[in-house]
Amino acid sequence: MVTSTRNGLALIKQYEGCKLTAYLCPAKVWTIGWGRTTNVKQGDTCTQAQADAWLNEEYDAFEKKVRALVKVPVTANQLGALVSFAYNVGVGALGSSTLLKLLNAKNYVGAAGQFARWNKAGGKVLNGLTKRRASEAALFVKS
Repeated sequence: MVTSTRNGLALIKQYEGCKLTAYLCPAKVWTIGWGRTTNVKQGDTCTQAQADAWLNEEYDAFEKKVRALVKVPVTANQLGALVSFAYNVGVGALGSSTLLKLLNAKNYVGAAGQFARWNKAGGKVLNGLTKRRASEAALFVKS
């Protein structure tokens, strides 16, 4: 497996955005900073420095969990795309996904095609998620 390069970090920043006051995301989960949901409640605030530190800590934690799920060799870009995906949908969702099953069967093309299926929140297709999944898939197939 590749050494971490945090190749998915730019995607997370682009699609999560950073808000220093807690807000309800489209899935109705309290969120703060760069998409942090751990122990967040209404009325919470943070500084930019705290949001950045949380993102780096969470990226590394998500990457470790993704690495534990992936049983085949991946590139730095593939790992980054998977971390961005898991950061948004959750490690559990990745773990039970067809995307992961195909990847672990060394069907990299099939796995790349699965990103697009994850474009809904609350049962509704969201344009932002459609764009994010397309960006993750593009990073996944990039040399």
